[in-house]
Amino acid sequence: MNQDYIQPDNWSIIEEGFDKERVKSSESLFSIGNGAMGQRANFEEQYTGPTFQGSYIAGVYYPDKTRVGWWKNGYPEYFAKVLNAPNWIGINIEINGEQLDLNTCVSVSNFRRELNMQEGWLSRSFTATLQNKLEIEVKVLRFLSLDLDEVGAINYQVKPLNGEATIKFQPYLDSGITNEDTNWDDQFWDTLNVSTENEQAFIEARTMKTAFHTCTFMQSSVFVNNTKQEQTPEIDKQEHTVSFTYTVSVNAGETASIQKFGGYTVDRNHDKNQLVSAAKKALDTASNLGFNALLNNQKEAWSKIWEMSDITIDGDVKAQQGIRFNIFQLNQTYSGKDSTLNIGPKGFTGEKYGGSTYWDTEAYCIPFYMATKDQKVARNLLQYRYNHLEKAIENAGKLGFNNGAALYPMVTMNGEECHNEWEITFEEIHRNGAIAFAIFNYYRYTGDYSYIPEMGLEVLIGIARFWQQRATFSTDKNKYVILGVTGPNEYENNINNNWYTNYLAKWCIDYALEQIEKVKEGYNDDYLRIAGKTKITDNELEAWKKVADNMFFPYSEKHQVYLQQDGFLDKELITVSDLPNEDRPINQKWSWDRILRSPYIKQADTLQGFYFFEDQFSTEELKRHFDFYEPFTVHESSLSPCVHSIQAAKLDQMEQAYTFYLRTSRLDLDDYNKEVEEGLHITSMAGTWMSIVEGFGGMRVKNDTLHFEPRIPKEWEAYSFKVNFRDQILKVNVSQAETTFELEGNTDLNIIINSNPLTISPNNLVKV
Repeated sequence: MNQDYIQPDNWSIIEEGFDKERVKSSESLFSIGNGAMGQRANFEEQYTGPTFQGSYIAGVYYPDKTRVGWWKNGYPEYFAKVLNAPNWIGINIEINGEQLDLNTCVSVSNFRRELNMQEGWLSRSFTATLQNKLEIEVKVLRFLSLDLDEVGAINYQVKPLNGEATIKFQPYLDSGITNEDTNWDDQFWDTLNVSTENEQAFIEARTMKTAFHTCTFMQSSVFVNNTKQEQTPEIDKQEHTVSFTYTVSVNAGETASIQKFGGYTVDRNHDKNQLVSAAKKALDTASNLGFNALLNNQKEAWSKIWEMSDITIDGDVKAQQGIRFNIFQLNQTYSGKDSTLNIGPKGFTGEKYGGSTYWDTEAYCIPFYMATKDQKVARNLLQYRYNHLEKAIENAGKLGFNNGAALYPMVTMNGEECHNEWEITFEEIHRNGAIAFAIFNYYRYTGDYSYIPEMGLEVLIGIARFWQQRATFSTDKNKYVILGVTGPNEYENNINNNWYTNYLAKWCIDYALEQIEKVKEGYNDDYLRIAGKTKITDNELEAWKKVADNMFFPYSEKHQVYLQQDGFLDKELITVSDLPNEDRPINQKWSWDRILRSPYIKQADTLQGFYFFEDQFSTEELKRHFDFYEPFTVHESSLSPCVHSIQAAKLDQMEQAYTFYLRTSRLDLDDYNKEVEEGLHITSMAGTWMSIVEGFGGMRVKNDTLHFEPRIPKEWEAYSFKVNFRDQILKVNVSQAETTFELEGNTDLNIIINSNPLTISPNNLVKV
């Protein structure tokens, strides 16, 4: 834990007291989104202190030219970046001739910021004394509408406390925006037109290179003591900005306020020549509803989301706050409506990692969306990869692979690899396996096989072809080896025979062969179509099987464990417990050379394989591997604690499981890795959900049946969760005394709990 200023609360993220050193961290933690757009929690008014301005539009990106010291053949030409979009939230506030700026106020007191996760809104309030000695009270509330996902709303109130005030509200739009992480300080936006009509304003802009067309829009009204003021604002139009200025006068104790609607229309959803018309329609709909009605709709929309996705924890407020924060951010980031979108590691909260798609989606996010949404949402995530299959084949071709071999990108926006670190781009090929595993996992959970003959089998064939070509036959070992890779543990680069990668390769080939036979037997028309398209032959399938059946797996007879990679035991095996605290995190304190020579593991690597393929190993094998590898793991990846929590719970090592759960659930709230100001770890938040449902709840799917082995930390009185399993919603409640099940559905559901069969009837509480 590196910070501890967020107030414990079951349903809200609360900050009390203004501290300039926390501004950028809070901008991340209090971010809001609605699946179509999102914002860091920047102040609406001017702020001249350190800040990280960020507004983002889903699916809008820029291919920033890669910047490296030494170019290598096959290197991605660009690193795609989610773009900091034109700013619509800005409202300059001038009071008796002085700009409101918390960085320059004489004093700021009673500062309170709240992100209400239950209802989906962000508020901020404070009392400030300006340089001109006027004392004011400010209250602000804003949200991004789930119902009208092109629209956001702000209500900004100012009350002078010790004198009269002339207040100028200046709402504005600004397209002169840059990114924090630009490689070459490029201008990403080309402003095409700035226009106004009545009290509405529009900036039409186009991204450089990718040519996404957007319209940023706003409409405002001012009030005194809740009475709307009919006045014509002063209009100022510049090359990249447009603003309206309203002036009102109030006495001490009276309230002046402005309500602002704004947002974006995008040519992903509208004709690029009709963006202003679409913006007018969105503004008219919002203004006709009014701020309060739109807010009530927001509360109702979030209520429906929480009805299915909430996890309750009794007796541990910080644990409860942590899981709800994770679930809230996941639902803000991805709604599942659009199969052309995916889930960036930072969501709408920052620019690190480019905002692109990683293997995190398949390995961590799909289980959450399968269980808490309609299965179509998870299917859309799989369809996203199918839509990029040709690009994956192209990516493999750039590296010398042929015959339709597919290498899915480590990082992508449009299917093309766009990562700018050599050891990731060329070596972290295990991402291919996560995509195949997600296809298996989707069918295992939903029972929907149709995806495989329709789309998935082509993906599996491309992946299997890659693995067969990527393996090398070693005459010394008389086995197939995979050389020059990076596993999930990125603190090891360019190593040979990473066990996790080799095991995935074998599994992917075996699974592809199994599905080819299944589709051939049960979906012959699809098989003939796919066989004709991919030109698979019996000789080729035999070559695949030869590789899978003869894959090399490094193993230590002494320790009775699979080795993370060749030569792991050559390291000086000093455990993390012997690392001085001042050396942590090692990725910020040590040279890369020192990290690579150390035994320290960034995240689950060998143990990631044991998580994916638990059924293929005994509990005793899991324990040996967990006890061997976890002591060397520094957990400096956001993806690490959740896997370890699940496995510790499986092993009934509940103290460890609980510690890892707190770390994964409060990774950002407590800033464990000292980087929260860069944005939140959105994709790993799905792992937090898994650590309760799969970890403490012990939920697995085996032979088309839900299995549970529930456990509960001693710190909790009870916890509950819901899962949508094959169109039946099952609620599970685990207390220190018992476990109960309730079923919403029309037919009985057979489950296995602690190895014992149990039948649950609809609307009937069953206690165990």
